[in-house]
Amino acid sequence: MNENGAMRIRSPSLHELHAFAAAARLGSFSKAAEDLCVTQGAISRAIAHLEEQLGQTFFVRHARGIELTPRGRDYLGLIRPALQTLESAATLQRSPDAPTRLRLSVPPTLAAKWLIPRLPNWQALHPQITLSLAPSPYAEDFGDPDIDAWLRPSASGFPSSIATDYIVGREIVAICHPKDLRGSTALSEPADLLTRPLLCNTNYQHNWHIWLDAVGLTGQQIKPSADFEQVTMLVQAVAAGLGVAVVQRCLIDDELGAGRIAIPFENKVAYTVGYMLCTRRASASNRALQQLHLWLKAQADH
Repeated sequence: MNENGAMRIRSPSLHELHAFAAAARLGSFSKAAEDLCVTQGAISRAIAHLEEQLGQTFFVRHARGIELTPRGRDYLGLIRPALQTLESAATLQRSPDAPTRLRLSVPPTLAAKWLIPRLPNWQALHPQITLSLAPSPYAEDFGDPDIDAWLRPSASGFPSSIATDYIVGREIVAICHPKDLRGSTALSEPADLLTRPLLCNTNYQHNWHIWLDAVGLTGQQIKPSADFEQVTMLVQAVAAGLGVAVVQRCLIDDELGAGRIAIPFENKVAYTVGYMLCTRRASASNRALQQLHLWLKAQADH
């Protein structure tokens, strides 16, 4: 407080904090300037004033760019949650009709096979909320400030700062080519699948054991004839008549609808790994994220 009873503000200005956070995230003053729609000189001056005001050096300047000092990394960790809270507060106070943009990180297969076909419904219901998609990395640390929410395949193991809710994917089925259901050698019971070439996902070869155990065929020796790293390739292999497979039910609507594959037995087996909607707990009051959450849950129920 000063002598007039007013509180003295010691914190830096918001434009200095945003300049610092953008430069730290992008590793470049010029890229930060482009990101914030200002000049590189404005970024340099803002950060120089910030360092002078706090008596710290936050960046080491190199010919190839900039690098955070240990003090800079510590300060970024302290201010990032506050900046995210301010952004959430701004979003909350906007008029419901004000244009809003959400960026969702999603595995490409889930995006192509489940989410994108449903986006016309989202646009019809929420024309003021632009939903853009980013491919999710295999190892996600939830640190990208440009991402508002994530759809991640997991059963557990999320940071305490991240809120999660199951959306879709905890159901696996066996699939085959439609010709496997015709003729004298047609599949008539689950055990018949073991007479066909077994195809699997490279990273989830145990899915066959899960499905077979659930239908009473325990202790089977599984020897896949081929494996595929992507579900899309696995499903296409079945559609090409190369064999049978076990996949998540939510990823095969297009192929089933087009008659390229078939589900020979209506044994929907529970699966522990599902796609979870992940959001920052600090963004819990964000109305656009709340609407996205409700919409995803409704789509999963259809």
